[in-house]
Order: sequence, then C-alpha cells, then structure tokens
Amino acid sequence: MTASEQTSTGRDLIEAGTPVAGSMSRAAATVVFDPAAAMVKVDHRFAACLSAAADEAAGLRIPRERVRAGAVLAFAVEYAATLHRNGRPARTDGWFDERPGNRPAAHELAEAVLAAARRSTEERRVRHLGYLLAEVAVSPDVDLDLAGRALRLAEVSSWRQLAILAAVGRRERVPLPMAPLEDEPRAWTAWGAREDVTDLQVAGLLAPPVGAARPGATLPRLRTADLRLTRRGVLVHRLLVLDLLHEDAVVAALRDLGLPRS
Repeated sequence: MTASEQTSTGRDLIEAGTPVAGSMSRAAATVVFDPAAAMVKVDHRFAACLSAAADEAAGLRIPRERVRAGAVLAFAVEYAATLHRNGRPARTDGWFDERPGNRPAAHELAEAVLAAARRSTEERRVRHLGYLLAEVAVSPDVDLDLAGRALRLAEVSSWRQLAILAAVGRRERVPLPMAPLEDEPRAWTAWGAREDVTDLQVAGLLAPPVGAARPGATLPRLRTADLRLTRRGVLVHRLLVLDLLHEDAVVAALRDLGLPRS
C-alpha cells in the first residue's frame, strides 16, 4: 500500500468523485465531514451513514471505481439537501438504528449502493443511484428488501431504458409520440432501442405486456403513447427519482426509437 493510500480518508473519497459529480463533490464532503462549515444541511443520521460508508471505502485502489464511489455519495448528499430544504424529514422508524446482530438498514443499503456505483461503467446512472439512497432515507414505506429490489432492477436496466422509463413516467406532463413503433426497424440503433422497450415489458416494468398473436390475428402496432409504468416500474421510477433525469437523455432515447419529442 502506498503512502497516499495509507492516508486516504472518507472525505478524500467523496472529493475524488469530481470527474463524475463535478465541483459539488467538495461541498458534499464538507456537508458530511464538517457540517458546521457547510452551506446546506442534511439529517445528521444520514450524514453519519454516508461518513461511515465513505470511511469504509476510502482505501479503494481502482481509480475509476474510486471516482464512482465518491460521486454516488456526493449525489446522495445533493438530493438529501434538496429533500431537507423541501421539508421531507428523514425517517424515524428505526432505519438508522442498530439491529440485533446486524448493522442499521441505512448502512447496509449504503454499502449496496456503493457497490452498484463501482460496477456501473455507464456513469450517468451513478447520479440516480445516489438519489435512491437519499430517497429511501425519507420513505418509511420502503423497507430494505424493497430498496434492494429497486437497486437490482436499476442495475440490469441500461441508461437508455432508464430514459424510456423517465419518458413514460412524465407522459402526463409531456405527451409521448402517437406514431407507432416499428416491430423490426432496419437501422441497428432503432432495432436496439426497440428491443429495450420489449425487454422493459418482459421485465414487468412497462405495460402493456408483450402480446402473443393468435393464429391469423394481427396485433396492433405499439405506440409509446400507449406505454404505462407497472407497479414495478413505478418503484424504479420513484426511488431512482427519474423525474429528475435530464430531458436530453429522454430526447435521445426517443430519437433512437425513430420518434420526435412531442
């Protein structure tokens, strides 16, 4: 172990997230490790959870995994500060408390989110993994198993699939195109995007489900305007806070499907 690795701290880890999370990584580290000097606030129990997670991961040696680990904690701070400012208090149902023979659920989820961020080569999703950690911390109706389910579903969904879920989730505010989707587009990008929609249906995140045509019958062409989030889709959309997914990602996903943004 090098001298720099020996002296690496949890604060250093969060600040290392700058290549993904930008300059707010330093501010996020201040919120967690020096709250008196911070411009924004988060619940002290949530900050303690992030501090412990950062300290445990401080010795990460793979540079890009270290960047993603720091960034996911910085994004968790960013969203937690927004929730605090908007009057959504941290849960008081024992989420942050020690459990007999086990760590607090908050710490267990933080470790799982850090691990997911480290594995995520699609680094744009790291923001929303951090948001999940903060959102669950204010959601007493979400237990650890349910949060873990959402995290697993997020990990197996591509960035474009998350953008499609975001588009469907905000369809009441921003209508989706009425044009039908091609079943077998010739262009590879359009074909891949169409497969993404089908896979979301098969995974139970989008309705209607993929239908099987009866002999001699022809199924109507699917339109993005017909898509709805299932309850499983709502879970992913809510906990990853896909309402805040950048509009340009939604536009790009629809463009890949060969559709304009309405």
